[in-house]
Amino acid sequence: MYLPTHFVGSPQQSAALLRAHPLGQWVLALQGELSANPVPWLLHEEPADDRPARWILRGHVARANPVVASLQGAVGDSLVIFSGPQAYISPNWYPTKAQTHQHVPTWNYATVHIHGHAQLHNDADWLRAFLIEFTATHEAAQAQPWRLTDAPPGFVERLLKVIVGVEITVTRVEGKFKLSQNRLPTDRSGVIEGLSNSPDAGARALAQLMQAAATQA
Repeated sequence: MYLPTHFVGSPQQSAALLRAHPLGQWVLALQGELSANPVPWLLHEEPADDRPARWILRGHVARANPVVASLQGAVGDSLVIFSGPQAYISPNWYPTKAQTHQHVPTWNYATVHIHGHAQLHNDADWLRAFLIEFTATHEAAQAQPWRLTDAPPGFVERLLKVIVGVEITVTRVEGKFKLSQNRLPTDRSGVIEGLSNSPDAGARALAQLMQAAATQA
């Protein structure tokens, strides 16, 4: 990914994006062709005393998915692409446009590319533990969180037979946060205001991300 220095995201920004937007496109080569599958992932950060925390992604796919037959018993080089808020940026939002008129439209966005090695998990205990954690994570905001034990045991056992776990050991993280960092502060504020007034929820989410990044800078 083309990644100018001023758009490089921190590990903290990248981890936050993954947790806020956990559906990532899992890309790998299958029989000479590229395959992409949307998968919701859980991010694990394993701390270490003498090195940066190791990242691991965990998810699951249907056993009928062709990727399962191709990776069974093997480790596959993978790329997972996560996308955050994104929106069109109008030149009219730059206060300096009135002075120079030397501005053109652009697009702001946040994305994280995860590179790593994927392996599959068929073990029922691994799958059950993953599903318990997965549902607990995403049900946390519910008034009455659903739990795996709410489903009949026989139904869960049948479910475990038709899915396969995926674990990606992360080797490289590329976080690109194109949030008008290359603009004057006044123009950046103008973009935040323009996005904040948009009827599009995604644009307003981008404004919030830009505001947070500007505050932390």
